Amino acid sequence: MTDLNSLASRIADVGGVVGVVLGGSRARGAADEHSDTDLGVYRRGAMDLSALREIAAEWPGSAVTEPGEWGPWVDGGAWLKTPGAKTDLLWRDLDRVTDILDEVRRGVVRCEAQVGHPLGFFSHAYLAELATSVVLADPDGALAEIRARLDPYPAELAEAIEGTYGFEAAFSVGNAAVPAARGDRFSATGFLFRGIGCLVHVLHARAGVWLATEKNAVASAAKLPGAPADFAARVDRILATTDVAAARALLTESSLA
Repeated sequence: MTDLNSLASRIADVGGVVGVVLGGSRARGAADEHSDTDLGVYRRGAMDLSALREIAAEWPGSAVTEPGEWGPWVDGGAWLKTPGAKTDLLWRDLDRVTDILDEVRRGVVRCEAQVGHPLGFFSHAYLAELATSVVLADPDGALAEIRARLDPYPAELAEAIEGTYGFEAAFSVGNAAVPAARGDRFSATGFLFRGIGCLVHVLHARAGVWLATEKNAVASAAKLPGAPADFAARVDRILATTDVAAARALLTESSLA
């Protein structure tokens, strides 16, 4: 088993790195036998990649990427073939995270294409990642300063998600009707997936609960106090059958139709 605190401390000593957090299911206490270990590596400016590659080289077969190599939002990272569960490092630009927080405070939310995120990457995911993480190394308190601004859940963010993605949830489900009637399951399922995905973000925002990715998002939403009854099972049936009427019922029960 990798000593995460020791590894995080070593990474935090690398030039350009300002902090390291444990993220994902392990930070939330929801890991299972399929879960990797995700470490968010926060930087300001350029990092000393040669030093990071020296650390990664301790586990043969590991790989370190350049910032930006994985796309516009995930940014880049490393795969460490550590014993047991693989350890993933994810680069995060702390100045960009701060910019997103400033956008959110102005009521601006965005969702853009990103490899590995079929629903798209929601800009507020940067904030969700940091808010739900376990800080392992933060020598100058830079991460703590931003985390303090994320508690409580920003009211401006909840309002922006409700307005932007509440509208899109209804719009997308409505657009599924014609392809579903034609038997175009590919298109209909895509619209329903997007519409329900937007609904899931709205439900989390209403409850003031952070949501970072599509992974287990429906199961998480089903546990929220404002979720429609039997939410997860109904979503499974909708996506399996392209039942647009059933999707509309979810929206109605969520006051979005």
